[in-house]
Amino acid sequence: MNTSPSSTVQDARAAFGKRLREIRRLTGMTARALAIRAGWSESKASRIETGRTPPSDADLLTYVTICGVPDQYEDLRAAAHGIDEMYVEWKRLQRNGLKRAQEAHVSLNARTRRFRIYEPGVVPGLLQTSAYATALMKRIVAFRRIPDDVDAAVAVRMQRQRYLRDTHRQFAVVLEETALRSRFGGPEVMAAQLGHLLTVAAFPHVSLGVIPMAAERVMWPVEGFWIYDDAQVSVELATAEITIKQPSEIATYARMFSELAKLACYGKQARALVADAIAALE
Repeated sequence: MNTSPSSTVQDARAAFGKRLREIRRLTGMTARALAIRAGWSESKASRIETGRTPPSDADLLTYVTICGVPDQYEDLRAAAHGIDEMYVEWKRLQRNGLKRAQEAHVSLNARTRRFRIYEPGVVPGLLQTSAYATALMKRIVAFRRIPDDVDAAVAVRMQRQRYLRDTHRQFAVVLEETALRSRFGGPEVMAAQLGHLLTVAAFPHVSLGVIPMAAERVMWPVEGFWIYDDAQVSVELATAEITIKQPSEIATYARMFSELAKLACYGKQARALVADAIAALE
């Protein structure tokens, strides 16, 4: 099965073209009729609807206006712009090590004012200690068989954490209790990491929620995801990082985060779960 970035992007373009085609068909128009009204050749309309030719912003605006759904323009525009960057294969991004992947997020972190972070199995990077990050990255390097530049990558991750101390930013973090109990680096490293988590949770602009393993679920655990303002979502899969910029999909992740956040404990109860995880290390 071909799962290269190029084939995935082409699949996304084809799916986007199909979405446009469905919009047109709901109007009862043929592709030929739309092309005539748009002043296009019929072949151009066909190429756009099959994903062979990416539409320009002007093409999209013309398309939705003719189809009577101009309100869908912004969502479609964001979807079209995001296709080429939506799928970044780890093998390609990390072929020379992990530092590049860490640097790729620096500018995004810098311009974000509201972070919403969900992690099911690990402490998120912005809240990691150097030792925990080192242990986790060394395992990634070994598993993916890539060059070992862990020290440099950890240094970049630690530099990114300066944004965590900026009180003009807001950080809402929801972790599954599993993330507190999944051990990386041994008991001493984990104890220090969990202690650091308690320190960070005391910051007035940081909200830390922990979903207990015994919680009655109304929202299932999913892959870790980060919502940057209302502009972008990043989702980490086993083989790739997915970037989402379509407003409707960002809204879905925002709803998902809200549902997960409702399951979480906060304040004294969250600190007790962290303390229990520390005690379990002994």
